[in-house]
Amino acid sequence: MTLASPPSALRTRPFGKLGWAVSEISYGAWALGGGAWGEQDDRESIAALQRAIDLGVNLIDTAAGYGNGRSEQVIARALAGRREKIHLVTKTPPLPGNWPPQPHERVEDRYPESHLRANLEERLRFLNTDCIDVLLLHVWSRAWNRDPQPLAVLEQFKREGKIRAYGISTPDHDQDQLNTLLAAGRLDVIQLVYNLFEQQPAAEALPLAQASGTAVMGRLVFDEGSLTGKLTPATTFPEGDFRRGYFGGDRVPRTVARVERIRDDLRDTPYAPAQAAIKFALAHPAMSTVIPGMRNLAQVEANVGASAAPDLPDALLERLRRHIWLRGNWHAGK
Repeated sequence: MTLASPPSALRTRPFGKLGWAVSEISYGAWALGGGAWGEQDDRESIAALQRAIDLGVNLIDTAAGYGNGRSEQVIARALAGRREKIHLVTKTPPLPGNWPPQPHERVEDRYPESHLRANLEERLRFLNTDCIDVLLLHVWSRAWNRDPQPLAVLEQFKREGKIRAYGISTPDHDQDQLNTLLAAGRLDVIQLVYNLFEQQPAAEALPLAQASGTAVMGRLVFDEGSLTGKLTPATTFPEGDFRRGYFGGDRVPRTVARVERIRDDLRDTPYAPAQAAIKFALAHPAMSTVIPGMRNLAQVEANVGASAAPDLPDALLERLRRHIWLRGNWHAGK
């Protein structure tokens, strides 16, 4: 049995020290930009966004890089007449260069004030708004924690009334790189990877965020789709789809094998794999919201419906913690 009926209203959580009541399941809008996720029909995107809002979603996450602004522009069309009900989060990339940035690079070369300001004006224009609720820097380097100059520029944007809050999104390989800034209370919001495979933030990043009142947005809750349980050992991705690289080599069968072990732990429970993935991320008290990607009505109904499922029992939560996957640890082998 699965618990898939969407609730009439999503549960909300406080958004850190900002105090906003945000839906615990929010809208990840990367796929709406097309490109990296394959073809996407704007009409289907708008219908999905509007259905999500009807079901109680009140935070949408996007970025400049999602289809070179296409995702933002689709969101603006979907929000016509409904903007005041939604918290908009978007991301500014650094100037072109290494992604993630290398430790020898200077922050003033990648995020100069002139670039930040010009990019913000484009974000405002594409989203058709005069104020963005949260502006995130889309990538960061530990080397910049000693002198995080861009944060002073973002603080100025707040004073000008162009953004309400700011923060940083961590790169996939290093979820603890913002710990120094978290401990100092320098950020309003962080966006990081936290899921059944990537559990390292539970050691330091999440407790530090909770102690400092920093809002936390959980991304990759489905590990780019694998934790939904939909992949098979024969799954392939077309040219141009970023998952072709993410799951390159033998990663698809290796990942599927691990997801099957998760599925074994879910037998005789009411949770489907995707529901368990969402509920696992939400089980940490520091988590303000998760942002699973959604591109059609069926995905909206399924993801939003997870909010109605009961919280994971402690015993099941403990079993699921065993599925941590230290993919960066060479000595662990395959």
